[in-house]
Amino acid sequence: MKIGAEEILKFMEAGAKTPVSLSELGRALEVPGRERGTLKRLMLKLAADGAVVKISDGRYGLTAKMNLVSGVLQCHPDGFGFVAPEWGGEDVFINPRKLRDAMHGDRVVARIDGCKKDGRREGSVIRVLERAHKKIVGRFKSLKGASFVVPSDERILGTIVIPPGQTMGAGDGVIVEAEITKWPEKHSSAVGRIAAVMGDPEDPDVEIEVIAKKYGLPHRFPPDVLHEARGTPMEVAEADMKGRTDLRGMNVFTIDGESAKDFDDAVAIERTGRGYRLLVSIADVSRYVPEGSRLDAEAYSRGTSVYFPDRCIPMLPEALSNGICSLNPRVERLTLTAELEFDGEARPVKKKIYESVIKSVERFTYTKVKKILCGEDPEILRAHGGLLEDLKLMEELALKLNKNRLEGGSIDFDLPEPQIIIDIEGRPQDIVRSERNIAHRIIEEFMLAANRAAAEFFSAQNLPFLYRVHERPSEADIAEFREFAGGLGYHLAENQEPGAFQRLLKSVEGRPEERLINRVLLRSMKQAVYSEKNAGHFGLAFENYTHFTSPIRRYPDLVVHRLIKRLIHRRYTKTDISRMEEILPQTALHASQRERKAMEAEREIVDLKKAQFMQDKVGEAFDGFISGVTSFGFFVELKDYFVEGLVHVTSLGDDYYTFAEKEHALVGENTRRRFRLGSETRVRINAVDIGRRRIDLALAEGPSVKKGRPGRRLEKGGKCSR
Repeated sequence: MKIGAEEILKFMEAGAKTPVSLSELGRALEVPGRERGTLKRLMLKLAADGAVVKISDGRYGLTAKMNLVSGVLQCHPDGFGFVAPEWGGEDVFINPRKLRDAMHGDRVVARIDGCKKDGRREGSVIRVLERAHKKIVGRFKSLKGASFVVPSDERILGTIVIPPGQTMGAGDGVIVEAEITKWPEKHSSAVGRIAAVMGDPEDPDVEIEVIAKKYGLPHRFPPDVLHEARGTPMEVAEADMKGRTDLRGMNVFTIDGESAKDFDDAVAIERTGRGYRLLVSIADVSRYVPEGSRLDAEAYSRGTSVYFPDRCIPMLPEALSNGICSLNPRVERLTLTAELEFDGEARPVKKKIYESVIKSVERFTYTKVKKILCGEDPEILRAHGGLLEDLKLMEELALKLNKNRLEGGSIDFDLPEPQIIIDIEGRPQDIVRSERNIAHRIIEEFMLAANRAAAEFFSAQNLPFLYRVHERPSEADIAEFREFAGGLGYHLAENQEPGAFQRLLKSVEGRPEERLINRVLLRSMKQAVYSEKNAGHFGLAFENYTHFTSPIRRYPDLVVHRLIKRLIHRRYTKTDISRMEEILPQTALHASQRERKAMEAEREIVDLKKAQFMQDKVGEAFDGFISGVTSFGFFVELKDYFVEGLVHVTSLGDDYYTFAEKEHALVGENTRRRFRLGSETRVRINAVDIGRRRIDLALAEGPSVKKGRPGRRLEKGGKCSR
């Protein structure tokens, strides 16, 4: 018989009582002598994947049966780490002494040695399967004739030694990229050479490049990809429109932010005899990014566009993202349209998805749409009066869709988002509350409806597909949140459907603790991910959901478009089904991982800009609320600037404080003074560490040195919120 990995694992699981040698495995599986080389290669591949492990006498055993786990090592700046098992299960804590030569991000095999007092598994790294970092960005240091690089990522523990002659002339303190030539060993550091000198750590362009490299975000396109992009047509050819539904005669338009340059969704609406007809047209990126092309490989590798306060690292080259794929006004563009019909109460009646061609009549911004709907600017209203009725009808439908969604249990988090204002030199000038108005609500509801319709369109066919799923939070997380909310006087129903959370959020609306409860509940939720299995979306309370509306900036949306077009053209063959069943799980995992990297990078650059903004405010005092409590202190979020800092327990000199975990508080042993999650307090900026993106705070017992801005409520997106 033909030997494969599946047959090997089945035998080792059920037929082998002990680890086996290659010869024993060959005899048991009746592998001919001429196929023994294939068997050896398969075993080496399984070992590299972490499914089996080779022990000291040369035999192979199943990782799961040997009290071992394989997974990615996540290190903490304080020296310890965790291994997240690839096949599921709880993380394994790794003591600093048991990391061996492994580095943050490496795929490793860890042995489970036992359990800590709190029940968590504890173990030791026994083997590195795959190195995460061939190159590391950091600060070059030269001290007493020795040169080394201190990694910018604090989770990469230790330094990289740079031998004489390998420094590329780097000066002390500059940012460099070091290539590792020798991995760390038990009693020695990693060794490397300087591959590139990047420049001054305070240069905004260098800051961006450091973070991009740290998270593996390729911010320059390879020449062959750019060459392929330049070959893309600048205009839609007449032949490309054949066979498509012509929507060029409709009032189709885009609504985006002021700074947006790529427009991948456009909307149109009509009133019907029984309700509404909504058309959501999405850029047909798959027409210009063929499967298997260089553009496709690069888009897959990137997974998503990444957005920083003053720039974007796009998934696709500008010739596509801002050109032929962007739904720019007054030019023909190829699209996929989700045509959705609703009754008078905005309940779904009918849906269809088809290939189309549009010609956007206007590029609206959220601010302009709000001014038109609220009658705030007569001049803008006169200029766009011909689209006023369409916008009013969209507002009417969106508010009904929102009402239905919330009644169905969908959770709407109402967290104010900070907007960092960057000056011409790339420095943070201000941090303000990002406006959210009725125009945002319109687009949000329409995109949710289109994404849901695309998932329903496919799930009804029972064919392989790529879903956006959100699992239910764990029982422990729900119990912890219920206890926290109860401590603030709020009751979370025992019913653990999403509607129970939404009702609680509704009950705190407009109250001082609203922001905190939203934030803590969000932390209790699991991360939404991509999956080939339709597990539903808990937060939205949708049985079917996917990402369909942003193929310019998200690779999963591009995959979804390709699958839908196969279905439209009835090209979903048995071969396609087998192929999709094979590749979609890996696509989903990769896309989820790239999304997480992008989010981490975006969060870090925001933290950096916040730290830079607060640097000249050392000594000033601000009002805030306690946003987190730990054994070593409590975090305070400043009301003015959405900036979070730490009041370390050692700065509380009036008493000895202990951590009351169930109360989410630090409690003074003698004074019984409590610093509790959610409590308001006033703090002084004590120090700002730009390198570590850290702001140290101290209690400000006197009057504020600096008065905060007047309070501004986050706009809820109601009819004409101001």
